[in-house]
Amino acid sequence: MSTKTGQSHSTRSVDDLVKALGMEGISKSQVSWLCGEIDERVGAFLTRPIEDDWPDVWLDATYMKVGRDYHIVSVAVIVAVGVNTDGRAKCSA
Repeated sequence: MSTKTGQSHSTRSVDDLVKALGMEGISKSQVSWLCGEIDERVGAFLTRPIEDDWPDVWLDATYMKVGRDYHIVSVAVIVAVGVNTDGRAKCSA
């Protein structure tokens, strides 16, 4: 679902995803509400401050096919794994 952030949300594609997850269908108003909730949470995650020192960081990336403006395109998914000075690891994509 997070791949839909910043893109138009097709009711049919969200309905198909909901059914694939084993749930009943979803209405247009539910799609609008659900996508708004997801967009808000993803936005908060992307703009959160990074606290503490993270001297060790590893980056990796892969490409995924996603729908954007009624076309299938490849987008990079970048994964960062950091270890802070206390030895705690955190992953962010």
